[in-house]
Amino acid sequence: MIFRSFEAKLVLRVALLLLTLSMPALVILQDWAELLVFLLPLIAYQVYDLIHFTKQAQEEFKQFIDSVHYRDFSRHFNENHVPTQLQTLRKGFNEINATLKAISTERETQFQNLQKVMELVNTGILSYKVDSGEVVLMNEPLKQLLHLPYMQTIHYLAKRDKALYEEVQHLQPGHSKIGTANTALFEKNAFKVLISATTFMHEGEKYKLVVFQNVNEALDETESQAWQKLLNVMTHEIMNSVAPIASLAETIRARLAEIEMKGTDAADVEDLEVGVETIKRRSEGLLRFAETYRSLSKINSLSLQTVYIKDVFANLQRLMQPTLNHKQIKLELAVKDPNLKLQADASLLDQVLINLLVNAIEAVKENPEPEIILSAYQDNEQKTVIKIMDNGLGMTREVQEKVFIPFFTTKKQGSGIGLSLCKQIVLLHKGTIQLQSEEGEGTVFTLRFN
Repeated sequence: MIFRSFEAKLVLRVALLLLTLSMPALVILQDWAELLVFLLPLIAYQVYDLIHFTKQAQEEFKQFIDSVHYRDFSRHFNENHVPTQLQTLRKGFNEINATLKAISTERETQFQNLQKVMELVNTGILSYKVDSGEVVLMNEPLKQLLHLPYMQTIHYLAKRDKALYEEVQHLQPGHSKIGTANTALFEKNAFKVLISATTFMHEGEKYKLVVFQNVNEALDETESQAWQKLLNVMTHEIMNSVAPIASLAETIRARLAEIEMKGTDAADVEDLEVGVETIKRRSEGLLRFAETYRSLSKINSLSLQTVYIKDVFANLQRLMQPTLNHKQIKLELAVKDPNLKLQADASLLDQVLINLLVNAIEAVKENPEPEIILSAYQDNEQKTVIKIMDNGLGMTREVQEKVFIPFFTTKKQGSGIGLSLCKQIVLLHKGTIQLQSEEGEGTVFTLRFN
């Protein structure tokens, strides 16, 4: 409608101009030469009016195009005090601007909502161009998860965590897998992440969207619950089976004593005694085995209190100093903040640290200059971190993967429940325990508490 009105006025002006231009021929034919004096100014005026009309429309249209180009949809074209031919045009521009502004506001609102959702979800989200690797989206949870404030391209991830970079690159759309990520450049604090990927096309460009979810704590909790159920069941079944066997063995022994007094064949009695003694010895071993299981399953509640780390370390040093002196092992305590504290069950925390320190003492016994460092500090996430470092023999990767499994041990006299118990206690405190070890270089156990 706007342009039809403009076209009508333009056609009218052109038609009038053509009509005026044809009049000199008629004047000459009719020998009215004196009328040319009046026609020439009229023609000049009509040409000027046509040029001015089209120029005004061009200027208005140019201003409108500029506002669209710079997305200045708030601009308003004044419809008053302008020639009538421009009023309709400006009214149309204002209507178009209002529509575009509404669309832009709606899209901005949707974008802001999407941004808030992406920041609120506890999931890292990354989107990048497949061909160039340019990162177009990286939400805050992902930055915190990977400790990366910014990535211009996905290839930068290779410098920080090459293994994770390769897993992301090779992950096929529509698939998921559990990978390993490291949170820091200088500290190999590995944790498990669930990675999922999809791809999409936009304006001829292929994009890959990758979602990262930290499943380390979930796996730890699931593992702990699974072991808890297993231990409860096994304790119940073993105790139910072993107790009657032990009781029966004792009854048979008493009965054999009566038979022996009555003069029964000595060889038969000896064979029976050997058999019964074997049953009793095995039964007692199973009972001890069940008690070991029970020590794992009975810890299910905490008596929380404020614990100062420097006091915990001091008590631990007093307790272990005789052993350390006897084995000539140097123990170094490093607490950056003397007021560092946490909410914990003091006795269970002591049990964890004693177990880890005993393991460290065992690990450094072959080193000519054995040393253990017990340190604590608060990290950037306001978590309390406790580390037990030793310069012992270290562990193979195979051993590292199994040390937290109940009853796994590399010691001849070990029960294999020490580290499992430590892990369960730390998880009850809503904390994490991580192991870093290199053969020939030593071992570090890192405990983190909120």
